[in-house]
Amino acid sequence: MARLAVVSGTGMSALADELLDFGGTQNTIRVDSKWGQVPCIVIKTKKHSILLIDRHHCEGDERTPPHEIEHRANIHAAKSFTPNLILSVNSVGSMIEELPPGNIGVAGDVLDLAVRPWTFHDDDAIHADRTSIFDTNASLICSNSLSNSQENTPIGIIVAQCVGPQFESPSEIDALVRLGADVVGMTLGPESRLIAETGIPHVAISCSSNWAAGRTPGDPSAEIDHHAVDAMAATLRARVKDCIIALLDNY
Repeated sequence: MARLAVVSGTGMSALADELLDFGGTQNTIRVDSKWGQVPCIVIKTKKHSILLIDRHHCEGDERTPPHEIEHRANIHAAKSFTPNLILSVNSVGSMIEELPPGNIGVAGDVLDLAVRPWTFHDDDAIHADRTSIFDTNASLICSNSLSNSQENTPIGIIVAQCVGPQFESPSEIDALVRLGADVVGMTLGPESRLIAETGIPHVAISCSSNWAAGRTPGDPSAEIDHHAVDAMAATLRARVKDCIIALLDNY
């Protein structure tokens, strides 16, 4: 039985409902960790098992802001599922024409210069290799799946990690572009670091929900609206579901 753990966030709150169309049963569980409890949804079919984690989970109707997410708890919960693969679904701002808002790309590397360290190893020096962060086979499966529903699917994109919760300034975006970044987000950096320590294969897809600050074609002064970003990301759920099914069937 294929086992896939999916960590998602902005615009993906109804992803479980999308996947139930695939068939199977749904259960809600809570995974304990030394960093807190993580609510998860488990979807089981005759052939597959999927664990869904909302990285922004919290008690009540509010959403945990990106700088307050306890990534260790989330990735611990994903690891406890003993998956064959972990999929990160991240909303990003795009700096490249090949990935306009409303399209999804496949991550190839991370540019994470954030000051805060993320590790499961605070008491001993364990240095995990990050030369090839994302699984090549899984990345190709995602690329092929996305190519069925969108005209262009960039693969190997460089995702810059910023802390948030504010969106970046145009000067910060310009600096990230000069450093080699293609898109910018607030969550993939910590997840990729912690997953590297688990040794579980990892793949990440980048949902372009907006142009990065100063990068809107024809209108570099265009503002970024959080609600519009969430709404745009939500339109991509069907394609994310197709990626999940492709990974379960082919990885």
